Amino acid sequence: MPGSPHILIVDDHREIRELVSRALSKEGFRVSAAPDGRAMRKTLADSRIDLVLLDLMLPGEDGLSLCRALRAESAVPIIILTAKGEEVDRVIGLEMGADDYLPKPFGSRELIARIKAVLRRSREHGLHGRPERRARQYRFDRWSLDTASRALVRQDGVAVPLSTGEYDLLIAFVERPQRVLNRDQLLDLARGRSSAGLDRSIDTQVSRLRKKLELDPGDPKLIKTVWGGGYVFTPAVTAQ
Repeated sequence: MPGSPHILIVDDHREIRELVSRALSKEGFRVSAAPDGRAMRKTLADSRIDLVLLDLMLPGEDGLSLCRALRAESAVPIIILTAKGEEVDRVIGLEMGADDYLPKPFGSRELIARIKAVLRRSREHGLHGRPERRARQYRFDRWSLDTASRALVRQDGVAVPLSTGEYDLLIAFVERPQRVLNRDQLLDLARGRSSAGLDRSIDTQVSRLRKKLELDPGDPKLIKTVWGGGYVFTPAVTAQ
């Protein structure tokens, strides 16, 4: 359900992904799953993830490398999953920035307790799982968006005010240009954990953004509708 923590399971065993997904869904978590690092990165780019369950033994790029890379660019909490007896790898994983570890096989009650504990600690420390190196300014078409002042400025110097919901939605778009994002993804990306900015539908917020950004809101060029898919932000975006 919207607003509940979103957990990403990264494990190459389909049975484990399905079992863990069912257990977490029963507890009210939203769940996504990925079999490898490539799929993990795509999910992280397309959705707001609150915690990653990361198996160490993965095809291609292993879990330790993924943990190190993920921690270098994000504060999202990580729980590593290890096979029994991999004590050295568990230690290395924690040194690379993982928040906790859980050896296999594990019970669903212990897993859920670990997840809740890590999420609670992350909230207490103000970690929101977003990249810490967000650009201060985005430029696209005839606009610039400054994240420090939350100012949207046209190329002729005119500043256009944005509501909280409009700003959060625009950030979701400019960080993912030329990618089709469905309504659930946009809601997830723009709302965050505690934001109440999007208390209306995504479609309403898109309509409002179009009125502010587009030369002709009736024939939008920047935010295009993908029928049956959602929306795509079409212009090239530069970030500073």
